Amino acid sequence: MGIARLVLIGLAVLLVLALLAVGAKSLMTALGTDEAGAAATPAATGGTPSPAGTRTSTVQIVCSADRCPVFVRIPGGDVLMDRDMTRGEQASYFEPELDVVLGDASTVTVLENGTQRPPGEAGERQSFKVTRAPGP
Repeated sequence: MGIARLVLIGLAVLLVLALLAVGAKSLMTALGTDEAGAAATPAATGGTPSPAGTRTSTVQIVCSADRCPVFVRIPGGDVLMDRDMTRGEQASYFEPELDVVLGDASTVTVLENGTQRPPGEAGERQSFKVTRAPGP
C-alpha cells in the first residue's frame, strides 16, 4: 500500500505541474507574449509597444471618448475583444486578418497597417475587415 500511495502522490504532482504549465502558456498568450508574437496585446494604460524589430500592427484602436464599444475577432475564429474601451486605452493586434466592428466610429482612432483610417460620423456603426500588409 505504501508504493501505491507514492505513485498516486507522484501522479498528483505531475498533474499540478501540467496545469501550471498550461495556465502559464494561456496567460502569456493572452498578454501577447507568446513565441509567435502574434497574439493580441490590449493594454488598459497607454498600450504596449510593438515587439523589438518594430512590426506594424495589423490594426491599432485608440479610444478617445469615455466609452468606445469595440468588437474584434479573427474571421471564423476567436473573439479578441468585445467590450467598451475607456478614454486613452488602446489595443493592437498582429493577426493576418481581422474583423472589426466599431459601435461608434467617431469615438476611436483606427490605424490599419500603420495608416490612419478616416474617422466615422458621430453615432455611426462601422464594420470592416483588415488584412495584414505584406512585410518588407
